[in-house]
Parts: sequence; C-alpha cells; structure tokens
Amino acid sequence: MGTATLILGESGTGKTTSLRNIDPKQAMLVKPIGKPLPFKSKEWTPWDKDKKTGTVVSTDKHDAIVNVIKWAHHLGKRIVIIDDFQYVMSNEFMRRSEEKSFDKFTEIGRHAWDIIKAAQDAPDDLRVYFLAHTEETAMGRVKMKTIGKMLDEKITVEGMFTIVLRTLTRDDQFFFTTKNNGADTVKSPMGMFETNEIDNDLAMVDATICDYWGLSNVHNLKENAA
Repeated sequence: MGTATLILGESGTGKTTSLRNIDPKQAMLVKPIGKPLPFKSKEWTPWDKDKKTGTVVSTDKHDAIVNVIKWAHHLGKRIVIIDDFQYVMSNEFMRRSEEKSFDKFTEIGRHAWDIIKAAQDAPDDLRVYFLAHTEETAMGRVKMKTIGKMLDEKITVEGMFTIVLRTLTRDDQFFFTTKNNGADTVKSPMGMFETNEIDNDLAMVDATICDYWGLSNVHNLKENAA
C-alpha cells in the first residue's frame, strides 16, 4: 500500500514552500487552486495530457486527482503532492451551494475519502502528501479545515493517516512539528523523527519516511537541499 501523509498549517506558514527541494522528475503536484509556487523553479511545468509530460496538474475534481495517484507510478513518479487539499472539498461545496439536500455533504465527504483511499491503495513505494489548512474547534483543538460539522461526522480525515505534521513558525524560521501538543492532531510513528520539531523540508521528510519503512525508491535529495 502507498504512504499517505497529511501536513497541516495556516496560509503562509511554509506548507508549499516545503516543496523547494523536491525533485520534480520524481513527483507530480496537484493544485486545486491557481496560484504560483512561493519559490523559483522552472522544473514544475504544467501537465500536457496529449504529450504526457509535465509535473503540475491543475484540478479540484476528485476523480481527476484519483487518476493522478493511480497513474503516477506508470509515469515513473514516486511522489504525489496535493496542495490546498481542503479546497477540493470547499470548491465542490460552492459549486453545489444551491442544492437543498444535505446529501451533498455525505457525497463531498465520500469524494475526499476516495482520494485518501486511492493514496493508501497505491503501490508500496508511492508517497502521497496532502497539504491543508487548519481550523480550531469550539473545544480549542486544531484540526484540518473542512466545510463544517456535518462533513466531520462523515469522515475524520486525520484518522486515515499514520503521519500528520503541522507547520510552526518562529523567529522568521519555518518548521514542522512531529508530536501531538495536546491540542492538535499531529502524530508520527515511534522513532521516525528524532525531534519534536524538524525543518520544513518535504524532501527530508520523504527520505526519512522511506528510510523508516525500508522503501527501495528513496527520494534523491537535490544538491541544494539543506
């Protein structure tokens, strides 16, 4: 089965920036909303479905994202990154906002579940990273942002992941936290990360995950990786 990892954080706290050392030759990036990357890179190019070339797929449709996950391995990719995952749900909700039936919440939840399940059912050496915003519950707990309590009743997103990291900013530096602070949903397997805070470098996270579970296709870190 594939390895699905959830990375949570508010906008501007280093989620997408963590891609800076990922080798696009090894990865596919799914962008549900159109915005430029927060770092310079000419290697992240739009996907051309006719030529089957490129590294960035712009879509918020759940079935298209499932297909990216299913086909990534055939394209020689070992990493799929879904940026702003919460917009897959919220964009569908806005498109269906005039529907009166509450069944849409169940269907939106199912579509999010389908994407995560596709990541779990992927080949063993495929890693899928879900980047998403956070929200605070009435009880003060920080969790992944969804579209309301009804959806949360249908699917507890964090419960489908073994690894949940969260962004942390301090003194103009960006980190990921690896352990639960008692008020969030962060978690990681015992002994995977040596410290409670690590650099927000997704390439290093990927290499650590591969080493921990003995995956043969360990991501090659770029020469400029920290």
